[in-house]
Amino acid sequence: MFNFNNRHFISLAVLFVAAPVFAQNGNFDPLRLRAGFGQAAVNGFTGGSVSFSERFGSRDRNNNQCLGFGDTNPDHIMVLENDLAYLKLRVNSNRNDTTLVIQSLNNGTLRCGDDTGPNPDASIEDFNVPAGTYNVWVGSVEPGQRWNYRLSASEN
Repeated sequence: MFNFNNRHFISLAVLFVAAPVFAQNGNFDPLRLRAGFGQAAVNGFTGGSVSFSERFGSRDRNNNQCLGFGDTNPDHIMVLENDLAYLKLRVNSNRNDTTLVIQSLNNGTLRCGDDTGPNPDASIEDFNVPAGTYNVWVGSVEPGQRWNYRLSASEN
């Protein structure tokens, strides 16, 4: 039988709360980008029942809602070899209602995206994106919905 006193319990609790974000294997192809890449794209499909709002919290660093459902593992690992002045990620699933979550492995920063104007496919635009490794999830608004998609990245 384990004999934990309060000091050990608090140490374990801090360890779990303050644990860094680790790279996982992506479900689909990675994105490796460097300044001047222009455009790049990878394919995958949505699916899963993990609630992004429960897993990541309801809002990202820009106060955008983190909506949708996806897999436990990220769909793609994105590596930015350089800082980028501008980055846009856009999902094309033939106008299905997709969502997008990007999590920095450097510091845990979240970026969440939903509809692109009148198009229900998700996108995220950001400025001054630091070099590093990012987990990327493409989700659906309802759990378990499986839609093929193309995830495009552009720097203009």
